[in-house]
Amino acid sequence: MAKQSKYGTLYLIATPIDEQNPLDTTALNLLKSGIASREQSLFLIEDLKPCRRRWIRFGLDRDIIEDFILFNEHTQVEIENEIISKIQSGKNAYLMSDGGLPAFCDPGQKLVKRCHELGVRVTCTPHSNSISLAVALSGIDCANFTFAGFPPRRPEERKEFLKNLAKVNMPKVLMDTPYRLTRLLEESVEVFGDRIAFIGMELNGEDEELKYGKLSKLLKEVSGLKKEFILIIK
Repeated sequence: MAKQSKYGTLYLIATPIDEQNPLDTTALNLLKSGIASREQSLFLIEDLKPCRRRWIRFGLDRDIIEDFILFNEHTQVEIENEIISKIQSGKNAYLMSDGGLPAFCDPGQKLVKRCHELGVRVTCTPHSNSISLAVALSGIDCANFTFAGFPPRRPEERKEFLKNLAKVNMPKVLMDTPYRLTRLLEESVEVFGDRIAFIGMELNGEDEELKYGKLSKLLKEVSGLKKEFILIIK
């Protein structure tokens, strides 16, 4: 589904694993922007005590702490629809875990999935690992996944590689060179069928583009593009 301009955005806020480390400048400025437009912002946190402690350490406005919304394994099912509704009304949501990357082995995967399905923009503040970043942004349940890396170049080896990968009963993470993006999707449709998949292109860049849906749909949307990418097949 095309992104709806009237909708807000779901921001995944990557935070330091070590509490003593500072928050990335981009993430800090983004949160300050959300604070400045408090009425149009939703601050989703995993656990009050550690998030409050970090929030204060990052030098952010303490008054916002009273606006925190607990979003974790105990509350997400109950409040997910309400959060989605508010984002669709134009509010921005800032999702933070206790430390690290939200929606990667942390609450948020289903929320990201719903956003993709409804055409809500999802993005993340700078994160150093492209694989975990793609997984978090994918909306695909990757509690277990296999990283397959780059397929071989030669056509016969490549097809055999993908056929063997199709036997793996968990999400598959693939990479390839930008000029093989269309080719890999064509091959994936042939080998995997029309499965749900995700493509993250130019992650964390100015031209970042995320695509979610059936492989045939993704193929139509990105055919001919040449961009750095990560493909995740459900």
